[in-house]
Amino acid sequence: MELKMKTEIAKGGVYLVVDPSMSKEKLLQKLSIVLLENICAVQVWDNMNNIDNVDALLKSICDLCAKHNTPVLINNQWQLLKQYDFDGIHFDELPQDIQAIKQEIGKDFICGVTCNNEITVAEKAAAMQFDYVSFCSMFPSSTSNSCELVSFETVQKVTAVTNLPVFLAGGIRLENIDSLNELNYAGIAVISGIMSAENPQLITQQYQQKINQHIYDKQNH
Repeated sequence: MELKMKTEIAKGGVYLVVDPSMSKEKLLQKLSIVLLENICAVQVWDNMNNIDNVDALLKSICDLCAKHNTPVLINNQWQLLKQYDFDGIHFDELPQDIQAIKQEIGKDFICGVTCNNEITVAEKAAAMQFDYVSFCSMFPSSTSNSCELVSFETVQKVTAVTNLPVFLAGGIRLENIDSLNELNYAGIAVISGIMSAENPQLITQQYQQKINQHIYDKQNH
């Protein structure tokens, strides 16, 4: 199972981030539609304060993703891997002791981390056998206001010194995604661009087309 899930995350594409504070009915309805588009992963943001019945929501998200064989990751709260069928964790910062965390969880899981502008974070993540890194924020974004703006030079340096799949995040819209074409990336992390859309399936298709064309052009350049 580990190999299969790692292949899924590495293939790239749309990496959807969902906000659990959103209306449960709307979240699950939109997620079920987006999952039809063979996205590469779903991450549950750890914005779970003041939510009624978090347990039922997390179980529903995991069940939906499992039906589509889409990896689902929890943001930061790695202890939840022992309670729910999450496939991995996305850390906002490198954990102090990833080996201790792996030992406590007791099963294989996907592991990713946000780098911001710190190249050393990506290098450490590679040495710690993480599965991917992400960069936030590529553009100003209301949903990524805790991230600093990332320079293109940082992304280019990381892709030159590691083989980890790179995902870009933060304010990436269909209108500005082409400006990222000079960078080597496996996928794009999106939250409001898809989950706030009236037609999330169409928007997801358009993101996928842009990403797939970018990957094809890079491989055949």
